[in-house]
Amino acid sequence: SHLAMGECRVPLDMSPLTDQQKEFQQLARRFAREEIVPAAPAYDRSGEYPLPLIKKAWELGLVNGHIPQEYGGMGLSSFDTCLITEELAYGCTGVQTAIEANSLGQMPVIIAGNEQQKRKYLGRMTEEPLMCAYCVTEPGAGSDVANIKTRAEKVGDEYVVNGQKMWITNGGKANWYFLLARTNADPKCPAGKAFTGFIVDADSPGIQVGRKEMNMGQRCSDTRGITFEDVRIPKENVLIAEGAGFKIAMGAFDNTRPPVAAGATGLAQRAFDEATNYALERKTFGRLIAEHQAVSFILAEMAIKVELARMSYQRAAWEVDQGRRNTYYASIAKAFAGDIANQVAADAVQVFGGNGFNSDYPVEKLMRDAKIYQIYEGTAQIQRIIIAREHLGKFKK
Repeated sequence: SHLAMGECRVPLDMSPLTDQQKEFQQLARRFAREEIVPAAPAYDRSGEYPLPLIKKAWELGLVNGHIPQEYGGMGLSSFDTCLITEELAYGCTGVQTAIEANSLGQMPVIIAGNEQQKRKYLGRMTEEPLMCAYCVTEPGAGSDVANIKTRAEKVGDEYVVNGQKMWITNGGKANWYFLLARTNADPKCPAGKAFTGFIVDADSPGIQVGRKEMNMGQRCSDTRGITFEDVRIPKENVLIAEGAGFKIAMGAFDNTRPPVAAGATGLAQRAFDEATNYALERKTFGRLIAEHQAVSFILAEMAIKVELARMSYQRAAWEVDQGRRNTYYASIAKAFAGDIANQVAADAVQVFGGNGFNSDYPVEKLMRDAKIYQIYEGTAQIQRIIIAREHLGKFKK
């Protein structure tokens, strides 16, 4: 790929970012263009986990940005981590998803962990390049979180866990998991009380990690089923208290949906840049295709969508940093950016014409990678349920 640094963007000196934010952005941008972009096609073909890239990103401080400083992290704002995420996703969203799933796994511990839990489990992430994972989804319960069946029963000073999880990103690479399990067997018990959040060491006896799933896109990210058979978890690994798990799991999403939207925006920006460069090289009917209104209007639509997706994730992240509940903005950003990533990537394939359908060119991968943004971390439909609920709730007051 022949993308110059920062082309098609606001020049960095004109943006409303602070000097420190511009430095993070530039560092992540350079890393994505120089290290991730050239390596991404081979990882897409092999499905291999991009550990060398993740290690390098970790060494540069582009991973674990939101871990508080007292546990060895950078203590960055949500806004700052989102700027980094957008740039990494520009390079490859498979790599970015592996890193983002790490953040999702950590987030319950960051928002709900006690001092000892944070020191032990967040501290180790900053000492060496380890991964963790968020273990909530099951074969029969994705969007319908309240329907999860994995059981944790208290036996003395431990909980014994049995059940199956599915589509766990970093499932085979994690050092530890955040696990959501049912601790109240009564089906009438409300979701807000029925579930408990645990930290589980990945090497605990009784954990069986399934095969790596081969997915349509983001192929180098590691997605697996995980089976728990009589896995024992000490009670000090409970987050907050028994019954607090659902709220913790949902609270994590308010913090991680803005970076997911930022990732989708990074993919859209990449597709937009690729399509623009191609339109300025390819000729038909005696002129560059960019000079045909039919094509220039596609590019204009892309521009509108990318700019607005960026503003939506930045607003959602800014709300977090203001200490406000950002559920409404987080779902708007996630829904919009996920949708436009798919539209912009598909349009980029169209601009490339026959070449766009071919895997020697970069845009067919972007189109495959984009689809999951409408599915993971809350489907496009679930986001609309949340947005409608939040919106109507304001009026009912």
